[in-house]
Amino acid sequence: MAQCSYSKLSHFFKLTTANLNKPTLLRTGRDIHHAPQRGKYFIRFHKTSGPERALQERQKQHMARGLPKQKPIAGVKQVIVVASGKGGVGKSTTAVNLALGLTANDPSKTVGILDADVYGPSVPKLMNLKGNPELTDNNLMRPLMNFGIPCMSMGFLVEDVAPIVWRGLMVMSAIEKLLRQVDWGLLDYLVIDMPPGTGDVQLSITQNIPIAGAVIVSTPQDIALLDARRGAEMFKKVNVPVLGIVQNMSVFQCPKCNHQTHIFGADGARALADTLGVQVLGDIPLHLSIREMSDRGQPVVVSSPDSPEAEAYRKVATAVVQRLQELSG
Repeated sequence: MAQCSYSKLSHFFKLTTANLNKPTLLRTGRDIHHAPQRGKYFIRFHKTSGPERALQERQKQHMARGLPKQKPIAGVKQVIVVASGKGGVGKSTTAVNLALGLTANDPSKTVGILDADVYGPSVPKLMNLKGNPELTDNNLMRPLMNFGIPCMSMGFLVEDVAPIVWRGLMVMSAIEKLLRQVDWGLLDYLVIDMPPGTGDVQLSITQNIPIAGAVIVSTPQDIALLDARRGAEMFKKVNVPVLGIVQNMSVFQCPKCNHQTHIFGADGARALADTLGVQVLGDIPLHLSIREMSDRGQPVVVSSPDSPEAEAYRKVATAVVQRLQELSG
């Protein structure tokens, strides 16, 4: 199977814009005529023409369709989305170590990672992966693999430093292809690293595929918790179960004296979880090894499996599975 270049894959992300660029003529269906009486006007309404009736009928059909019907991803049993209201809270690092924690806790389970952060893909760096996906005989992209985890990301399809300057329609097309035109094989869990915020990508994913549950990542500080609450409320509005909150960077322990400092505040995520009526899935410390190993593409769960940091991620993975079992039961 030949290696596929970015130019060869680019056809996956083309939009048909011909209809979008055509001007639309809206007719009012009425003319204003002067009446014989001074200062008065009468409005004469014309009968609706054939093309206008057809347009109205199409509009009714579009409205009747409502939201797109959810269709499962082929071969994937359960989808877990990892989200945050804002960037910089460690969402991608948490998503990667959650996926690795799921396999570490139960090696019989198969887990994949989809990097849906189109504008700022981080999974290639975190998983130490480079290159373009190969194409199967069915023109599906084959995920890149490391640590036993298949991964797909926009970062595999563009240059490392190339900015992705796309409007919403192009982003939606890219997300659709990443969801539907990837050969995942058979997966027990697909962990989706969502972009920060509550925008088009989040709505597109939640409306198009069934999601088993959402994991919200936040630091304990108030400014992050405000956005984390918005993210959780969004999932509730679209009927996606919120599995719980991960309190990231919860405490810093001095490597010399072991003194603990709550740099971003203490237990802010726990207070938010109580407000939302959800669980705290776990606390992840602010530790140098997590940052260093992530930058090297060696996530702490696999590079330092016996460390307290790796244990914290595995506990989060355990809590996620327990919540999924509760929801399915």
